[in-house]
Parts: sequence; C-alpha cells; structure tokens
Amino acid sequence: MSYKILLVDDEPNIIDVCKRYLELEGYEVRTANEGSDALKVWRQEKPDLIVLDIMMPKVDGWKVAETIRLMDDVPLIMLTALGQEKNRLHGLTIGADDYMTKPFSPKELVLRIRNILKRSTQQRNRDSSHDIEIGDLNIHQLNRQVTRKGERIELTVKEFELLWLLANHPLQVFSRSQLLEKIWGYDYEGDMNTVNVHIRRLREKIEIDPSSPLYIKTVWGIGYKLEGSQNEG
Repeated sequence: MSYKILLVDDEPNIIDVCKRYLELEGYEVRTANEGSDALKVWRQEKPDLIVLDIMMPKVDGWKVAETIRLMDDVPLIMLTALGQEKNRLHGLTIGADDYMTKPFSPKELVLRIRNILKRSTQQRNRDSSHDIEIGDLNIHQLNRQVTRKGERIELTVKEFELLWLLANHPLQVFSRSQLLEKIWGYDYEGDMNTVNVHIRRLREKIEIDPSSPLYIKTVWGIGYKLEGSQNEG
C-alpha cells in the first residue's frame, strides 16, 4: 500500500531532503511551503499523514493544525525550531500525534512516520467486526467514529486509540507508562504528560461534565480506567 504524505515547511532544503528520503521509502509526497497552501493541498489530496512546520509566514502551523482537526483525524507530526515545553504541549493539546524539534534526522522522521502509519493501520484492522456501547457512548471501530445519543463526537487518531483501548478492557487500570507504550510506542520520546493531555482532551469531548467524569476514571497514583456498562455489537 502506498501512503500519501503532505510535507509542509518554509525551508526549501528541509522539503528537498525529507522528500527524497520519503520517496525512497515508497511514499507519495506532496509539499507546501506555507499554511494556506498546506490547507489547499490537504483538502485536494487527502493525505494519510501530515508533517507540519509550526513557524511559517502568513498562516502558521498552529492555525493549520487547528483547522484540520476540526474536520480530519489524519495523523500529524509537528516540526519546530522551538524547544520549549509549552510549545510541545500546545501541539499535543490541539491534536498532534508526534513532535520533532529542529534540527532533526530525516531517517528518524521516516521511522516515526512508518511507526505511526503502522499503528494506525493495525488499529483500524484490529477487531473491526464489532462496535462497543458504553452508557450513552457508541464506539464504531470500522469507521473509527464515536457517537453519544446519535451525535457524532470528533476525535483525533490518538484520542480514538486511547478510548478504544480502554473500552476493550473495562475496569482494567492502565498506568501512564503502559498507555504511552501501547498508544505511542517504545520509540516515542514524550513524557507522561502526553497521556495526561490526551486524557483531558478525551474527557472534554465524551464526558457531559469533564470535571466529574462518568467514563474515564483516574486511579490516583496509578493511572486510568474506563467504567460503565458495556455491550458489544
């Protein structure tokens, strides 16, 4: 299967080098050098993954990512020359799947893309024959949709993977390190706060009152579990 990658950066040398590495791996590569062009290419090409620089003229990467996340759960890898913790956390908050700080190795970028696409494909194929109902939530594995009382809830790739994992193991407590390993993989260089950010975002979307969650419960000192009566379809 040939995957389509959208590579967005305002530095031509980064575009050229990364494009060559990705094409050698068999990926189709589309490029853009600023935010508004990136959004046009995204709408026209429907890429399987986007590598997105943050610091760009006119429309920056934050705005591009926020716009895309309103309508699409395509995996996002954010690139930036800024190494501050707040920028990385902001990327995770708006739904980025991974984060790389410049300068970076094109080989590492290829490896991260490969791993994200592999996990995303495996997740789509795993247990695709059934859906799960928990309380008012309906989790549809085949089309990766979540609804509450018939109303669709838009989740990012990682948010859905977190919810699906917890829903398939009701009442089982997962530590933050276990969730980091299972959802992001051994090679992910993030920290435990990555899990906290995604759990918070997930609660904001699926819980009626995120401050008093019905579904995703915190087990203090350990991690998280999912509660609620479950029916499989």
